[in-house]
Amino acid sequence: MNAESNEREEVVGPTAAEPATGGVSGDERELGSRAPQIIKRHRTLHLSWQVGVFVIGLAVVAAGVVMLPLPGPGWVVIFGGMAIWATEFVWAQLVLRWTKRKVTEAARKALDPRVRRRNIILTTVGLVIIAVLVGIYVWKFGIAMPWNIDE
Repeated sequence: MNAESNEREEVVGPTAAEPATGGVSGDERELGSRAPQIIKRHRTLHLSWQVGVFVIGLAVVAAGVVMLPLPGPGWVVIFGGMAIWATEFVWAQLVLRWTKRKVTEAARKALDPRVRRRNIILTTVGLVIIAVLVGIYVWKFGIAMPWNIDE
């Protein structure tokens, strides 16, 4: 029994000592700061680095929030800001991992043939309903160009 347990430890030992990035995909990298080592060595320099990363990420996220109601890729910019934060902050890394996992699940669901068929049917029915409503409106009120409307 003792020989078996030693063999198990030898087999398990080297794999447990590997870094987290060794056999894992790019999504599952180590959590924590990705600042250069020279910056990590000095506490005040690292703190000012983190403040700078936070301010830049905040500016990008704020720009994304402004773009939500205005023209522009709001959500893409917001996730870009989160990616900037994720270079330094563990909470942002965890949020991005969760988001990537949910987006991957949604994409896999969307590619399911039954779900695609249902979505196509619902879209077609919705478009037919909209076309009928527009047709009724035009039949009842006619088409008046905005520059021909008398106030």
